[in-house]
Amino acid sequence: MAGTYVGGPRDVRPEQDGGRGVALSSVSDARPFVVGIIGGGQLARMMYGPAIRLGLHVKLLAEAPGVSAAQVAHDVEYGDYTDPATVLAFAEGCDAITFDHEHVPTTLLQQLEERGIAVRPGSAALVHAQDKVVMRERLSALGMPCPAFQVVASAEELAAFGERIGWPVIAKTSRGGYDGKGVWKIDGPQQAGEPFEALASGEAGGGTTAGSGTSGEVQILAEEFVDFTRELSALVVRSPSGQGVTYPVSETYQDRGICAETLTPAPGLTDERAVATQQMALRIAEELGVVGVLAVELMEARDGRILVNELAMRPHNTGHWSIDGAHTSQFENHLRAIADLPLGDPASRASWTVMVNVLGGSREDLADGLLHVLSRDPQLKVELYGKAVKARRKVGHVTAYGPDLEDVRARAQHAAQYLMGDLD
Repeated sequence: MAGTYVGGPRDVRPEQDGGRGVALSSVSDARPFVVGIIGGGQLARMMYGPAIRLGLHVKLLAEAPGVSAAQVAHDVEYGDYTDPATVLAFAEGCDAITFDHEHVPTTLLQQLEERGIAVRPGSAALVHAQDKVVMRERLSALGMPCPAFQVVASAEELAAFGERIGWPVIAKTSRGGYDGKGVWKIDGPQQAGEPFEALASGEAGGGTTAGSGTSGEVQILAEEFVDFTRELSALVVRSPSGQGVTYPVSETYQDRGICAETLTPAPGLTDERAVATQQMALRIAEELGVVGVLAVELMEARDGRILVNELAMRPHNTGHWSIDGAHTSQFENHLRAIADLPLGDPASRASWTVMVNVLGGSREDLADGLLHVLSRDPQLKVELYGKAVKARRKVGHVTAYGPDLEDVRARAQHAAQYLMGDLD
């Protein structure tokens, strides 16, 4: 279940990278390697510290002044990540481009690649995280275990899918949607119109068009409802040279569509199943040509199947435990991959690591809450994102680790609950 390596660095094949295949060793000693990050959220913010340690220069394209990453980065541009002129001008000063989110239009990424700019992951890989239909069709073709699915263009087709596969079913927008948005549990044919109504009104979080699947078009994906016992996350990192590392598989807990807690390694997962899951994630990364972090979100069904639910191609919430709980964090390994440096050891530092998200609650002054949680638990690690507190917004996370899972989990949960104002 420990983190593992495959392959080795320095067999750069630019055709798999979606760009010019630039590596750190090819950059002049007169200046550092420049990583351009599109998006100014907390994921970009958490890349900044590892970049400093690696001697990489971070250039940030943020949405607006004051966003999370813009508070710590010193080379910041502001603009619309969907505007070609803005993104192309930003990218010209970078050796490689990576992302805080997966919402940059595929066609725009292709324009960057046509100009010889290294995009990591490239557009051909990232589209599998941007479009759930593309992802499902490709993974199924590769023989990966997925729920039964069908693209549906109307409420009638969704109802027919439900009658054939059995109720309830899940409906999702193919693009957009995050933290539970753009996902519906449909219990019967009387609810089959809900996704299409939300899409038409623009409330689905992915656009307003349902149809046959032209580039960028938002579709409704119907899926089998999986009666799962728990959710898992397999996190891997792959470099353009083909080296890969796998982190221990984590168990994740969701609270109304938002990741609330991760336990690493996943309790009760046998070594055999853990290794098989890690190997599956590595194969997905290789087959799709991913460069950087790939998070494979999984469902462990009551019938014993482990099924792929979602893909993310960026540092991921389920890997935040690695900042303090692994020898090399997901953020450092993501940057190492971007610069084609040898990847670091992904193994855990302790027997158990628990990460709990701090969601916006009744406590507005998070810094004031640190006095209690840090004095109560000197080994606790806290990461705050510099965001204003809003209800159920991710504003930070806490991490605890040690030899006893029950103790570690209680420590992390207490700290998060106190910072959210749930405890006095």
